[in-house]
Amino acid sequence: MNSRTLDTSPTAGQTAALDTASACWLKTLDRLERTTVADPAIRVLQRGIRSLPLGGMRDLLRGRPLGHPLHPVLVQVPIGCWLSASVLDFVPGAQRATTTLTAVGLAGVAPAAVAGWADWADLPPEQARVGLAHAASNVAAVACYTASLTARLRGRSAKGRLWALGGMAAVAVSGALGGHVAYRQAVGAHAAT
Repeated sequence: MNSRTLDTSPTAGQTAALDTASACWLKTLDRLERTTVADPAIRVLQRGIRSLPLGGMRDLLRGRPLGHPLHPVLVQVPIGCWLSASVLDFVPGAQRATTTLTAVGLAGVAPAAVAGWADWADLPPEQARVGLAHAASNVAAVACYTASLTARLRGRSAKGRLWALGGMAAVAVSGALGGHVAYRQAVGAHAAT
């Protein structure tokens, strides 16, 4: 038996394309961090969230008992359900499972969003701007998955799959934005120590 090693290293063209895409993404994030258009709304929203009488619940939502933010833990429910539904969309006879996973993912959004807003309320302006885009991407994802669930419940599984693909794309963008906010927090915290 002749065994060959599959060369999976990127070609120069692939590397250049990734570098270009990465530079474009980082440039977009830099612009987003610097734009002040939404700052008045951000200040009002942050002040409003901070003024909510949450008591000890605020610490719980911010993840203080865990020693790290709660939001990244809670987002695993919708993301995991929706990713699993996307995989099962390619399995014959799995319509009931994909419908259930889509619904459970939607049910998991509220706790994750509440914890996310609690964290967001204390972010500095640059991170809050990206965080607002992260929230907008999440709204798009929820809208797509709500349309997907509606289509699935009406027996239109092909339409449900298409809406789910749109939702997964929005989740990917949202995750990249949220990851950027988390990375900036970590870099800022590290630089402060």
